[in-house]
Amino acid sequence: MSVVIKVENLSKQYRLGDVGTGTLSHDLKRWWYKARGKEDPYLQIGEINDRSTKGESDYVWALKDINFEVKAGEVLGIIGRNGAGKSTLLKILSKTTAPTTGKVKVKGRIASLLEVGTGFHPELSGRENIFLNGAILGMTKQEIKSKFDEIVDFSGVERYIDTPVKRYSSGMYVRLAFAVAAHLEPEILIVDEVLAVGDAEFQKKCLGKMKDVSVNEGRTVLFVSHNMAAVQGLCSYGLVLSNGGVIYPKGNAYEAIELYRKSIIPKNNSNKDFKNANRTGNRVAQLESITFLNALNEEISTINCGENISIEFQISSKVSVTGASLGIGFYSLTGECKLLLWSTFLNVYFDFISGVNRVKCYIEKFPLTQGEYSINLILTSNEEVLDWIQDSILINVNTGDYYNSGKMLESNHQTAMIPHEWIKI
Repeated sequence: MSVVIKVENLSKQYRLGDVGTGTLSHDLKRWWYKARGKEDPYLQIGEINDRSTKGESDYVWALKDINFEVKAGEVLGIIGRNGAGKSTLLKILSKTTAPTTGKVKVKGRIASLLEVGTGFHPELSGRENIFLNGAILGMTKQEIKSKFDEIVDFSGVERYIDTPVKRYSSGMYVRLAFAVAAHLEPEILIVDEVLAVGDAEFQKKCLGKMKDVSVNEGRTVLFVSHNMAAVQGLCSYGLVLSNGGVIYPKGNAYEAIELYRKSIIPKNNSNKDFKNANRTGNRVAQLESITFLNALNEEISTINCGENISIEFQISSKVSVTGASLGIGFYSLTGECKLLLWSTFLNVYFDFISGVNRVKCYIEKFPLTQGEYSINLILTSNEEVLDWIQDSILINVNTGDYYNSGKMLESNHQTAMIPHEWIKI
């Protein structure tokens, strides 16, 4: 297959707090260096794009020395934290913005869906915007007409097709924009997280269409999403960005997802506090720590499949809380829930005093097989979320003799064990 996108030593620098490249003195200095055949002096400074730390420089590298290539018909998932540089990369590939240094070679027409309203004129109707987008892609009026009914049917906005798009909801905008981008036959389709605006049914429809255009029509797709299940289902290749750089060069999508998930989930240290956790809820009561214990009540950092364990939670409450419930979910590194334990399943509820509270969950013969699992925690009361922590920690499960049969079964056989018996009848 021929290479349709080639990125070489690509970098993008921004000056913080200003529109443009900075002050007049900076522009004059750039001109003076250029006139003498020297490199832009401001390319020699700047910091990596780490949002969590305070910088010392006015310049930041949103992207730094990016290299990869994409062949015709490939579906590449680009993943990373917020601020990793994903959207900047797509904007450069879409020629919405120019790189500071490096080269991008693109072979073929590009249709991009980077944010709600991209490429649409708000005063024009949906019908007029379809023809406008087609003309921008270099299609004839007759070619657009032949695709028009299919576009409108896919988008589901037929009733409003002659209404100015400025009156569309964000969901309607995305529906029509994706339908246009997918059906007007570009060689390369670039889709950012914008699909998250649509409902679940439409997201599924879009993923199916992207798979169809890549597999059956041989077109190239670049897909950015925080939905790892969608990336795994759609993409054959993955690229992981962090702080503007590549931490996993283009390769197997499953391995890329695993590396990304590991990079964002704290490792279990037996007694984990959640001071800097990614959490939501009213936090009238909140989870403070989690501790894994073996059958001897000793703290453990890994779990053996089939062993008896308990999990102890420390919860602080600002006021007295009645009817609280606690849940813990074990998720694979690609985001699928493998085990969910919730006190409400057993009609067990807790009353918390104002101050420190402790809750313990006993698990007989831990059922999950060998692997690494992300832990999600949720604390509720009267159907109201008090505290919800996603990807709180990463816990490792070792292989074990679950059935006491002398066989150590590993995860390539199954995800979970269950008690059962065999008899001849």
